[in-house]
Amino acid sequence: MIEEYRHTKTTVSLLNYHFVFCPRYRRKIFLNEAVDLRFKQLVQEICEEYGFKIVAMETDKDHCHLFVNTLPTFSPADVMNKVKGGTSKILREEFAHLNQMPSLWTRSYFVSTAGKVSNETIKRYVEMQRKR
Repeated sequence: MIEEYRHTKTTVSLLNYHFVFCPRYRRKIFLNEAVDLRFKQLVQEICEEYGFKIVAMETDKDHCHLFVNTLPTFSPADVMNKVKGGTSKILREEFAHLNQMPSLWTRSYFVSTAGKVSNETIKRYVEMQRKR
């Protein structure tokens, strides 16, 4: 669990965001195990590249939950831009059936900080998505 403050030259922060986002038309793209696995690999690569720390990540048939810790230099919109943009391009190149859609992701998403519930509660919720 990421509960340690992150330090840079000019900041000390603890920013955990819980995102939920869906493919366009709520298509059930994550039922395809190859797409699901590749998506998770790509998200991990993107998070490493930008310094986001994945606390929990899970997909359900038609949506994804992503719980990440970020530095304050990235807004929630920046995080979604990096994740959706990076995964869309590569997934559509690698899986022809996804290229038939006008875009892979919807423009909308849900984001919440861990302010009202504990990080542990959100982490358990995200990890239980496939087990419901």
